[in-house]
Formats: sequence, structure tokens, C-alpha cells
Amino acid sequence: MSDEPILAGAEPFFFKGNDIGVLVCHGFTGTTQSMRYLGEQLHGAGYTVIGPRLKGHGVSPAAMARSTAADWVESVEQALDELRKHCSQIYMTGLSMGGTLTLHTAAKHADLIKGAIPINAAVQLSSPDMAGLAFGRGLPDTVPGIGSDIKDPNSKELAYAEVPVVAFRQVYALMAATHDLLPRVKCPTLVITAREDHVVSPTNGPLIAAKVGANRVEMAWLENSYHVATIDNDKALIAKLAIDFIKSIAGR
Repeated sequence: MSDEPILAGAEPFFFKGNDIGVLVCHGFTGTTQSMRYLGEQLHGAGYTVIGPRLKGHGVSPAAMARSTAADWVESVEQALDELRKHCSQIYMTGLSMGGTLTLHTAAKHADLIKGAIPINAAVQLSSPDMAGLAFGRGLPDTVPGIGSDIKDPNSKELAYAEVPVVAFRQVYALMAATHDLLPRVKCPTLVITAREDHVVSPTNGPLIAAKVGANRVEMAWLENSYHVATIDNDKALIAKLAIDFIKSIAGR
């Protein structure tokens, strides 16, 4: 267990509201900073909101190198357990790999998750450069980070400046498993996708929408944001879309 301090702004959060709960999940190499605004807006709508810090994130690249996809899933499971103590209905949303984890959780807990809102989620990267890092020989320990793909020049993501190479095989495993689990996502699903994204191909949005097993699937395109859309120009639109979607299911 690491004794390294959590970076300022990367702390997990919990906002107590009514009995409708929303789990909001950050992405690969990112932190809860990227989800705090959305979490605050959801809480402002009356909901109970939890934003977990995925293991190995928000500390150091070395800590991330020691974490696995199973650890990230467990971080979500622990947050879900906490939310269940307070809420009768649970929804989930997440950015990037957090969106992947949203879909993974909705598939594994089809009886529990009432609605899923993946944002720029990845079930395939379509990046030969990143794929080459997953199982290569003689690679460096780290490569330059992939954070802060943001159109708004006044916004910056709190994310690692470098990525442990060993972490890429973990995210590939998570994406592959989630891709194959998509037919088991039965809850209403709102897929939010940026038209221009320099980290995750926007083709993931239509792919997810086509493969989830839900009867109700909606797509929303973001026209003024890049990958880290939850703190980009469309952040208020994302919050409104998410709140309206949850209200349409929960009735409040």
C-alpha cells in the first residue's frame, strides 16, 4: 500500500442529496478534478453523488504502474457499495475510461444501474501507436501523457504528465472486456461524444450505441469540446443532458 499523498484536487468526493444516486467516474491517468463540476451540477439537481478516485490515479505515475484494470473496477465497486447505503436508485456516468467503466458496471450490474451516461468512452482506441505499447519489447518505463485534450484555452486537466507503459495493457484489457459486455447493458443509455477528440476516436460513440443491449439508446454530439469535455466548453451542456436524462427515468 502506498503512503504517497493524493494530489491537491484529486481527492474523491461525496455529496449527500436525495435517494437518487449518481456515480461519476474519471478517466485513464486523470483525476476526480475532471468530474467535480459535473458532480456539483448533479448534486445541485438534488441527487446524491459519489466521485471515486481510481486506484493508482491522482498520486504518481509510479503508483499507477502498480495498479491494474481489476483495481480500477474494484474502486468503482467500492463506490457503488457506498452509494447503495444511501440511495434507492443508482445511475452512472464517466469520462473516457470512466465511460468504459460506466458501461462495464452497467453490464455487470444490470439489475442495479438504472441509467448509463458514457462520455467520450472507449471500447476500442484505433491507435496503432498506443497498441504498440501494450506488449512491446525494450520500451521505456513511461511515455508522454495524454491529458488536457481541451479546446477551452482557460481550462486544464489535472492528469499525469507521463503514462506508465505497463498501464496500456491494462486499459486494453478493460476495453476489450467491456466491448464484449455491451449487449448486457440493458438500462437506458445516453452516449455523449465529442465530434473532435484527439485521444479516443469519435467512432466509439456510434459503435457503443449500436452494440448496447438497451431498448432506449440516445446519442448526443458535442460540437465545441475535445476529449476532456466535462471541463471544456460543453461542460454545462453535458450537465443539462445528464440531469434531463436521469429525470426522464427517475421522474424527478
